Amino acid sequence: MNPLDPLPRLRSPPLQCNSVIAFHKSTKFAELGPRFFSSNSVGLGVGASSLPVLAPPVVGRWLLVSSALVFAVIVVGGVTRLTESGLSITEWRPVTGVLPPRTAEDWNAEFDKYKSTPEFKLMNHSISLDEFKNIFYMEWGHRILGRLIGITFIAPLAYFALRKKLSPSMPAKLSGMATLIGFQGVLGWYMVKSGLEDSIMDTPGAVPRVSQYRLAAHLGTALVLYGGMLATGLAVIQDWRYARSGAWGGSKTVSWESVLSNPVIRSFTRKSRTLTALVFLTALSGAFVAGLDAGLLYNEFPLMGGRIVPPMDELFSAAYAKAADRSDIWWRNIFENPTAVQFDHRLLAMTTYMSTCLLYLHSRRNAVRNLLPPAARRSITAAFLMANVQVILGLATLLYLVPVPVAAAHQAGSVALLSTMISTLVALRRPSMAAQLSRKAKASTPQTSH
Repeated sequence: MNPLDPLPRLRSPPLQCNSVIAFHKSTKFAELGPRFFSSNSVGLGVGASSLPVLAPPVVGRWLLVSSALVFAVIVVGGVTRLTESGLSITEWRPVTGVLPPRTAEDWNAEFDKYKSTPEFKLMNHSISLDEFKNIFYMEWGHRILGRLIGITFIAPLAYFALRKKLSPSMPAKLSGMATLIGFQGVLGWYMVKSGLEDSIMDTPGAVPRVSQYRLAAHLGTALVLYGGMLATGLAVIQDWRYARSGAWGGSKTVSWESVLSNPVIRSFTRKSRTLTALVFLTALSGAFVAGLDAGLLYNEFPLMGGRIVPPMDELFSAAYAKAADRSDIWWRNIFENPTAVQFDHRLLAMTTYMSTCLLYLHSRRNAVRNLLPPAARRSITAAFLMANVQVILGLATLLYLVPVPVAAAHQAGSVALLSTMISTLVALRRPSMAAQLSRKAKASTPQTSH
């Protein structure tokens, strides 16, 4: 054989790549069908067309932009509530409601509809048309932003699906998010309707406001949607980087197999998940505080009326029980009594803060710090910093009687804190099977030199 013949040295790597392809065909990906197998520009070379689709970074960036829009709509929704603008539009017209009133006649007609609401009759009977326009545009802007989220999510989703740019697990997940966006519109109107009911006029001392249960459901759904978009977008980008360069968790030298199999990291991940759930629950309890205007009570800290714990007859008042045997006194006070609602929010907020501090300190221990990937260390540090900012914003909101800018920042802070915990969990996530197979194929592809 000619000693200059390079073929004997080039036969072995393609066989290794073919073995990777044979491996993935023997796994669950073989059952997915051809639409989940395509070549994209990862630069895999031999056999790339038979690998499962790995979503490119543009999909991840689109999801991150979508999550930013949801973040914005949550904040705008909070401002809408704080400025008492949410009941200014008395109809739900998904299509024709895109355009605001344009003529003086249209504005007067819209104003007349508002004049028939309990909010106008009991609270805003003296406002002018110009003042009405201010609250109308606030609610209209919130609704328009919701429609914008739907368009900018569903249209790209259809495009990426048709172009086979989505990883095998993504179509069902993203379709669920699209459904959730539509559900949010319906739920939002269902919430607004609760504040337009004429029965409010028959209740002595009643204040026109939306149901705190529906408000919490609306916020909770938005947070779930936001978290899903953010986590999926971050995961797509992380998988792509791993497939291209082997980088995981912000490092090219960290082995995800050894890190994630370590009992110390497994324990840290479980604690991070628990803290993420606690952050979500605390944010949800804030919706009950907002829905009942409970932030306007006991504007002091850490005491409530000079005591750490308010009197029991205030926390669990019999006045909130509706069952004849008063069997509902516990849960109705927890969700309907402003004093109990604020107390519960305080407890959850302090528990969340202390838990975040403890998890951060735990991450600083050498036994944990040396194992955590850089991205996870950065995220948990950001969570600790954001928790401190949230405490300051929460206290300012309470002590200064819920000023709109501070209260809106406090709501935004809760979403930011949730974001840092989601980022922590994504940093501790194993690469998807598609990313693992793509990485193996790329590593097995012969590298040519020029």
